[in-house]
This record gives sequence, structure tokens and C-alpha cells, in this order.
Amino acid sequence: MINEYIKQGAIVPVEITVNLIKKAMQEAGWEKKRYLIDGFPRNQDNYDGWCKVMGDDVRVTKCLFFKADEGELIKRIEERGKTSGRVDDNAESMKKRLITFNKESIPIVEMLEAKSPGLVSNIDAMQSVDKVFEDIQKVLKLTP
Repeated sequence: MINEYIKQGAIVPVEITVNLIKKAMQEAGWEKKRYLIDGFPRNQDNYDGWCKVMGDDVRVTKCLFFKADEGELIKRIEERGKTSGRVDDNAESMKKRLITFNKESIPIVEMLEAKSPGLVSNIDAMQSVDKVFEDIQKVLKLTP
């Protein structure tokens, strides 16, 4: 079921996603740990579901926003699709995902920044992998 949502470029229902995240966090030792949750929340429903399920149990300290141009994203997905085996690693699915992203995810990033200035950190994803990783480390204060 999840793969069909992904293939269509759609967002997996929040009740499935948030409960999977919460379960994984609890199994890993819930308290006093830091977690990086990739690609979430992707829309208002995700955000509302996160707030409802997680409530005051977690504290979001940073949102990383990776910026890259559309052509580069499609090129990277097509290259990854040669070996990934993922149903959505193709140009057609990526174009659908970008439409969904611009319509549903960008407003969430903007809302997070408006609610908590400084929460969102922009990362230039057009740089080399090493430079992107270096920027992430700096933002998350993982380097001295």
C-alpha cells in the first residue's frame, strides 16, 4: 500500500507514517536521544498528525531544507533508479512528486519558519556531497 502511494507521487497517510516513526523512536530508546526524520512533515495533515501523536513528547529543534534545481533532481533520481529498485525512481514519478512538493510541502516549510524563526536551515544541495554533509554538521552542531 505504501509503495502505491509513493509510486503515484502522493503522500502516505499520516496515521501510518507518524505511528511508524513513533514506534521506531520508542524502540530505539525514546528518551534523551536525537533523531533525524527525513522528509517529514510533507504537508499540513502530516504536521497536524505529528502534533497530535507526538504532542509534548518530542521537541523539534531544527528543520533542514535542501535546495536543488528541478533538472538536477530529475537527473539524480534517474541515476539512482538504475540500481535502487524503487518504484518511484523515474522521471515521471519525480515530476509528480515535485508538483506535490511545491503545492503541499513548501507551505509547511514557510509556516515552520514563520512560527519559529531560525528553525529552518537552508542547505544548498547543488554542492558536492561532502560540502552538503559539512553544512549539515554545522547546522546540527555535530562538529567542534
